[in-house]
Amino acid sequence: MSLDNRPIYTGGCQCGAVRFRVEGALGDASICHCRMCQKAFGSFYAPLVSVRGAKLDWTRGEPKYFASSSHVDRGFCANCGTPLTFTAPDGVGLAIGAFDNPAEIVPLIQWGTEAKLPYVDTIPQLPGEDTMADMSSAPYLAELVSYQHPDHDTEQWPPEERP
Repeated sequence: MSLDNRPIYTGGCQCGAVRFRVEGALGDASICHCRMCQKAFGSFYAPLVSVRGAKLDWTRGEPKYFASSSHVDRGFCANCGTPLTFTAPDGVGLAIGAFDNPAEIVPLIQWGTEAKLPYVDTIPQLPGEDTMADMSSAPYLAELVSYQHPDHDTEQWPPEERP
């Protein structure tokens, strides 16, 4: 919480080159299934939350923008490609997955359902396994070094040079 009791949210891209801070209440969270959002996120849909009415600050770096239509600019990290923003005439939406605590932001509505992929609703019925459940992957995972930025602010990033 801020000094005046407004909620504070932080987040950023996968590599840590772009970080943000939102002070104030978030707007409605949604899932957009439109084909443009599918392409922009490289995914089945785009989970977004409005920051209209809150204070958005870029605390490290800033997104690069692509005009995906005559009304919308998409912000992303120029280093790692993480989708970050959806900017339309009525305000800015941030990618829910880019927040440090995305589980706090619950979508309330779905948009663009005419383009919803037919198998999206059946995903919860698919078999699931924990990452470490596949013992044949254990050697690979034991050697894995993650360069992903942690889910909190850091004074600098990356902390050291990488190979």
